[in-house]
Amino acid sequence: MTGIRPRRGVLYAPGGNARMLEKARQLDADAVIFDLEDSVAPEVKREARELACAAMATGGFGFREVAIRLNPPASPWFLDDLVAAGAARPDAIVLSKVEGIEDILQAERLLDMHEVAPAVRLWAMIETPLGLLNVRDIASLAATGRSRRLAGLVLGTNDIAKDTGVQPGPDRAPLVPWLLQAVLVARAFGLFVLDGVFNAFADVEGFERECAQGRELGFDGKTLIHPSQIACANRTFAPRAEEVEEARAIIDAFALPENRSKGAINLNGRMVERLHAGIAARTLAMDERIRTRGPARA
Repeated sequence: MTGIRPRRGVLYAPGGNARMLEKARQLDADAVIFDLEDSVAPEVKREARELACAAMATGGFGFREVAIRLNPPASPWFLDDLVAAGAARPDAIVLSKVEGIEDILQAERLLDMHEVAPAVRLWAMIETPLGLLNVRDIASLAATGRSRRLAGLVLGTNDIAKDTGVQPGPDRAPLVPWLLQAVLVARAFGLFVLDGVFNAFADVEGFERECAQGRELGFDGKTLIHPSQIACANRTFAPRAEEVEEARAIIDAFALPENRSKGAINLNGRMVERLHAGIAARTLAMDERIRTRGPARA
Protein backbone atom coordinates (compact mmCIF):
# COMPACT_ATOMS: atom_id res chain seq x y z
CA MET A 1 0.00 0.00 0.00
CA THR A 2 1.56 3.28 -1.13
CA GLY A 3 1.27 6.65 0.57
CA ILE A 4 1.55 5.29 4.10
CA ARG A 5 3.92 7.31 6.25
CA PRO A 6 4.04 7.39 10.06
CA ARG A 7 3.75 10.81 11.65
CA ARG A 8 3.19 9.68 15.23
CA GLY A 9 5.50 12.10 17.02
CA VAL A 10 6.35 15.34 15.19
CA LEU A 11 8.83 17.45 17.13
CA TYR A 12 9.17 21.22 16.90
CA ALA A 13 12.85 22.25 16.95
CA PRO A 14 13.60 25.97 17.42
CA GLY A 15 15.24 27.21 14.24
CA GLY A 16 17.66 29.37 16.20
CA ASN A 17 18.90 26.55 18.45
CA ALA A 18 21.88 24.93 16.73
CA ARG A 19 22.20 22.28 19.42
CA MET A 20 18.58 21.20 19.00
CA LEU A 21 18.85 21.10 15.22
CA GLU A 22 21.87 18.84 15.55
CA LYS A 23 20.18 16.64 18.15
CA ALA A 24 17.19 16.13 15.84
CA ARG A 25 19.35 13.87 13.69
CA GLN A 26 19.50 11.28 16.49
CA LEU A 27 15.98 11.47 17.92
CA ASP A 28 13.33 8.84 17.17
CA ALA A 29 10.66 11.31 16.02
CA ASP A 30 8.95 10.40 12.76
CA ALA A 31 9.21 14.04 11.70
CA VAL A 32 10.88 17.26 12.80
CA ILE A 33 9.64 20.81 12.20
CA PHE A 34 12.30 23.52 12.21
CA ASP A 35 10.38 26.41 13.72
CA LEU A 36 10.99 29.98 12.55
CA GLU A 37 7.88 31.39 14.24
CA ASP A 38 6.87 31.16 17.91
CA SER A 39 10.18 29.90 19.29
CA VAL A 40 12.25 32.64 17.63
CA ALA A 41 12.44 36.24 18.91
CA PRO A 42 11.89 38.98 16.30
CA GLU A 43 15.45 40.26 16.52
CA VAL A 44 16.95 36.90 15.54
CA LYS A 45 14.48 35.79 12.84
CA ARG A 46 17.06 36.13 10.05
CA GLU A 47 19.74 34.21 11.94
CA ALA A 48 17.30 31.41 12.78
CA ARG A 49 16.23 31.15 9.13
CA GLU A 50 19.84 30.84 7.98
CA LEU A 51 20.64 28.28 10.68
CA ALA A 52 17.62 26.10 9.88
CA CYS A 53 18.29 26.16 6.14
CA ALA A 54 21.97 25.34 6.72
CA ALA A 55 20.91 22.33 8.80
CA MET A 56 18.72 21.19 5.91
CA ALA A 57 21.64 21.53 3.51
CA THR A 58 23.86 19.46 5.80
CA GLY A 59 21.32 16.63 5.82
CA GLY A 60 21.79 13.46 7.81
CA PHE A 61 18.17 13.18 9.04
CA GLY A 62 17.71 9.63 7.81
CA PHE A 63 14.14 8.32 7.95
CA ARG A 64 12.85 11.53 9.56
CA GLU A 65 10.53 13.75 7.58
CA VAL A 66 11.80 17.33 7.84
CA ALA A 67 9.66 20.44 7.59
CA ILE A 68 10.24 24.17 8.10
CA ARG A 69 7.55 26.30 9.75
CA LEU A 70 7.37 29.85 8.42
CA ASN A 71 6.24 33.05 10.04
CA PRO A 72 2.62 34.02 9.19
CA PRO A 73 1.74 35.45 5.76
CA ALA A 74 1.01 38.88 7.28
CA SER A 75 4.43 39.10 8.95
CA PRO A 76 7.43 40.97 7.50
CA TRP A 77 9.45 37.74 7.46
CA PHE A 78 7.09 35.54 5.45
CA LEU A 79 8.41 36.08 1.93
CA ASP A 80 12.07 35.68 2.89
CA ASP A 81 11.16 32.60 4.92
CA LEU A 82 9.31 31.06 1.99
CA VAL A 83 12.06 31.70 -0.54
CA ALA A 84 14.79 30.40 1.77
CA ALA A 85 12.79 27.34 2.83
CA GLY A 86 11.94 26.51 -0.77
CA ALA A 87 15.61 26.69 -1.72
CA ALA A 88 16.49 24.41 1.20
CA ARG A 89 14.16 21.69 -0.21
CA PRO A 90 12.67 20.22 2.96
CA ASP A 91 10.04 17.51 2.74
CA ALA A 92 7.45 20.12 3.64
CA ILE A 93 6.86 23.77 4.43
CA VAL A 94 4.51 24.47 7.32
CA LEU A 95 2.34 27.54 6.77
CA SER A 96 1.36 29.09 10.09
CA LYS A 97 -2.01 30.72 10.79
CA VAL A 98 -3.68 29.60 7.56
CA GLU A 99 -7.09 31.26 7.45
CA GLY A 100 -8.33 30.68 3.91
CA ILE A 101 -7.58 29.10 0.57
CA GLU A 102 -5.67 32.14 -0.66
CA ASP A 103 -2.96 31.52 1.95
CA ILE A 104 -2.28 28.14 0.34
CA LEU A 105 -2.60 29.33 -3.25
CA GLN A 106 -0.32 32.32 -2.65
CA ALA A 107 2.38 30.07 -1.20
CA GLU A 108 2.06 27.69 -4.16
CA ARG A 109 2.38 30.53 -6.66
CA LEU A 110 5.51 31.81 -4.98
CA LEU A 111 7.08 28.36 -4.77
CA ASP A 112 6.30 27.72 -8.44
CA MET A 113 7.72 31.12 -9.35
CA HIS A 114 10.99 30.14 -7.67
CA GLU A 115 10.92 26.73 -9.39
CA VAL A 116 10.61 24.72 -6.20
CA ALA A 117 9.73 21.13 -7.06
CA PRO A 118 6.17 19.96 -6.23
CA ALA A 119 7.76 17.29 -4.03
CA VAL A 120 8.10 20.03 -1.39
CA ARG A 121 4.67 19.75 0.21
CA LEU A 122 2.64 22.19 2.28
CA TRP A 123 1.24 21.56 5.76
CA ALA A 124 -1.46 24.03 6.83
CA MET A 125 -1.58 25.11 10.46
CA ILE A 126 -5.15 25.68 11.63
CA GLU A 127 -4.86 27.86 14.72
CA THR A 128 -7.29 30.78 14.49
CA PRO A 129 -11.10 31.10 14.61
CA LEU A 130 -11.18 32.04 10.92
CA GLY A 131 -8.98 29.08 10.06
CA LEU A 132 -11.37 26.76 11.88
CA LEU A 133 -14.36 28.26 10.07
CA ASN A 134 -12.66 27.81 6.69
CA VAL A 135 -10.95 24.46 7.31
CA ARG A 136 -13.27 22.59 4.94
CA ASP A 137 -12.49 24.91 2.04
CA ILE A 138 -8.78 24.81 2.83
CA ALA A 139 -8.67 21.01 2.93
CA SER A 140 -10.74 20.67 -0.24
CA LEU A 141 -7.96 22.31 -2.30
CA ALA A 142 -6.08 19.00 -2.38
CA ALA A 143 -9.05 16.92 -3.52
CA THR A 144 -10.14 19.35 -6.22
CA GLY A 145 -6.64 19.62 -7.69
CA ARG A 146 -6.32 23.34 -7.04
CA SER A 147 -3.36 22.55 -4.81
CA ARG A 148 -0.59 20.18 -5.87
CA ARG A 149 1.28 20.52 -2.59
CA LEU A 150 -1.18 20.49 0.31
CA ALA A 151 -0.62 17.27 2.26
CA GLY A 152 -1.90 17.77 5.77
CA LEU A 153 -3.35 19.86 8.57
CA VAL A 154 -1.64 20.72 11.86
CA LEU A 155 -3.77 21.95 14.76
CA GLY A 156 -2.43 24.87 16.80
CA THR A 157 -4.48 24.32 19.94
CA ASN A 158 -2.64 26.92 22.05
CA ASP A 159 -3.54 29.71 19.65
CA ILE A 160 -7.06 28.40 19.18
CA ALA A 161 -7.64 28.55 22.94
CA LYS A 162 -6.08 32.01 23.19
CA ASP A 163 -8.03 33.53 20.31
CA THR A 164 -11.40 31.99 21.20
CA GLY A 165 -11.13 32.47 24.96
CA VAL A 166 -12.09 28.89 25.75
CA GLN A 167 -10.52 27.18 28.74
CA PRO A 168 -9.63 23.67 27.53
CA GLY A 169 -9.05 22.07 30.93
CA PRO A 170 -7.43 18.65 31.31
CA ASP A 171 -9.97 16.92 29.05
CA ARG A 172 -9.97 19.64 26.34
CA ALA A 173 -13.78 19.31 26.19
CA PRO A 174 -14.39 22.79 24.71
CA LEU A 175 -11.93 22.06 21.91
CA VAL A 176 -13.19 18.60 20.98
CA PRO A 177 -15.85 19.70 18.45
CA TRP A 178 -13.26 21.73 16.53
CA LEU A 179 -10.68 18.94 16.73
CA LEU A 180 -13.20 16.45 15.35
CA GLN A 181 -14.15 18.86 12.57
CA ALA A 182 -10.50 19.05 11.50
CA VAL A 183 -10.21 15.26 11.52
CA LEU A 184 -13.44 14.94 9.55
CA VAL A 185 -12.38 17.28 6.74
CA ALA A 186 -8.89 15.75 6.61
CA ARG A 187 -10.39 12.31 6.08
CA ALA A 188 -12.91 13.64 3.56
CA PHE A 189 -10.21 15.18 1.40
CA GLY A 190 -7.34 12.70 1.83
CA LEU A 191 -5.04 14.68 4.15
CA PHE A 192 -3.21 13.65 7.29
CA VAL A 193 -3.97 15.60 10.47
CA LEU A 194 -1.83 16.22 13.56
CA ASP A 195 -2.97 17.10 17.07
CA GLY A 196 -1.64 20.17 18.89
CA VAL A 197 1.09 20.31 21.50
CA PHE A 198 0.93 19.53 25.22
CA ASN A 199 2.78 22.27 27.09
CA ALA A 200 3.43 20.70 30.49
CA PHE A 201 6.08 18.27 29.23
CA ALA A 202 7.02 17.27 32.81
CA ASP A 203 3.44 16.01 33.36
CA VAL A 204 3.94 12.52 31.97
CA GLU A 205 0.52 11.17 32.93
CA GLY A 206 -1.25 14.22 31.51
CA PHE A 207 0.60 13.85 28.23
CA GLU A 208 -0.25 10.16 28.03
CA ARG A 209 -3.94 10.94 28.53
CA GLU A 210 -3.91 13.61 25.85
CA CYS A 211 -2.11 11.31 23.38
CA ALA A 212 -4.72 8.63 24.03
CA GLN A 213 -7.50 11.17 23.50
CA GLY A 214 -5.90 12.35 20.26
CA ARG A 215 -5.78 8.83 18.92
CA GLU A 216 -9.40 8.22 19.92
CA LEU A 217 -10.37 11.39 18.04
CA GLY A 218 -8.70 10.05 14.91
CA PHE A 219 -5.48 12.06 14.65
CA ASP A 220 -2.49 10.54 12.84
CA GLY A 221 -0.06 11.83 15.44
CA LYS A 222 0.83 14.65 17.80
CA THR A 223 3.08 17.67 17.58
CA LEU A 224 5.63 17.81 20.38
CA ILE A 225 7.66 20.46 22.17
CA HIS A 226 10.18 18.26 23.99
CA PRO A 227 12.18 15.13 23.08
CA SER A 228 10.92 13.39 26.23
CA GLN A 229 7.46 13.23 24.61
CA ILE A 230 8.56 11.25 21.55
CA ALA A 231 8.42 7.72 22.96
CA CYS A 232 4.86 8.07 24.29
CA ALA A 233 3.56 9.60 21.04
CA ASN A 234 5.25 6.90 18.97
CA ARG A 235 3.80 4.18 21.13
CA THR A 236 0.28 5.62 21.34
CA PHE A 237 -0.21 6.38 17.65
CA ALA A 238 1.30 3.12 16.38
CA PRO A 239 -0.93 0.09 15.74
CA ARG A 240 -1.12 -1.95 18.93
CA ALA A 241 -0.02 -5.60 18.91
CA GLU A 242 -3.60 -6.83 19.24
CA GLU A 243 -4.69 -4.59 16.35
CA VAL A 244 -1.94 -6.03 14.14
CA GLU A 245 -2.90 -9.57 15.12
CA GLU A 246 -6.57 -8.93 14.35
CA ALA A 247 -5.70 -7.27 11.04
CA ARG A 248 -3.69 -10.31 9.95
CA ALA A 249 -6.57 -12.59 10.91
CA ILE A 250 -9.00 -10.54 8.79
CA ILE A 251 -6.71 -10.50 5.76
CA ASP A 252 -6.04 -14.23 6.07
CA ALA A 253 -9.73 -15.01 6.43
CA PHE A 254 -10.74 -13.13 3.28
CA ALA A 255 -7.88 -14.82 1.41
CA LEU A 256 -9.39 -18.27 1.96
CA PRO A 257 -10.86 -19.74 -1.26
CA GLU A 258 -14.33 -20.00 0.22
CA ASN A 259 -14.34 -16.32 1.23
CA ARG A 260 -12.74 -14.58 -1.75
CA SER A 261 -16.06 -13.72 -3.37
CA LYS A 262 -17.84 -12.75 -0.16
CA GLY A 263 -18.58 -9.22 1.01
CA ALA A 264 -18.94 -10.25 4.65
CA ILE A 265 -17.79 -13.25 6.64
CA ASN A 266 -18.07 -14.72 10.13
CA LEU A 267 -14.76 -14.39 11.97
CA ASN A 268 -14.75 -15.84 15.47
CA GLY A 269 -18.40 -15.02 16.00
CA ARG A 270 -18.21 -11.51 14.59
CA MET A 271 -19.38 -10.24 11.22
CA VAL A 272 -16.48 -8.76 9.26
CA GLU A 273 -17.04 -6.84 6.04
CA ARG A 274 -14.77 -5.94 3.14
CA LEU A 275 -14.37 -2.45 4.59
CA HIS A 276 -12.72 -4.05 7.61
CA ALA A 277 -10.28 -5.74 5.25
CA GLY A 278 -9.33 -2.32 3.91
CA ILE A 279 -8.75 -1.01 7.43
CA ALA A 280 -6.75 -4.14 8.22
CA ALA A 281 -4.55 -3.67 5.15
CA ARG A 282 -3.77 -0.10 6.21
CA THR A 283 -2.98 -1.22 9.76
CA LEU A 284 -0.53 -3.83 8.50
CA ALA A 285 1.05 -1.39 6.05
CA MET A 286 1.57 1.19 8.82
CA ASP A 287 3.02 -1.44 11.15
CA GLU A 288 5.40 -2.57 8.43
CA ARG A 289 6.45 0.99 7.64
CA ILE A 290 7.20 1.72 11.30
CA ARG A 291 9.20 -1.48 11.77
CA THR A 292 11.25 -1.03 8.60
CA ARG A 293 11.83 2.71 8.60
CA GLY A 294 14.76 3.37 6.28
CA PRO A 295 16.67 6.42 5.11
CA ALA A 296 14.34 8.96 3.53
CA ARG A 297 16.84 11.78 3.01
CA ALA A 298 20.49 12.06 2.08
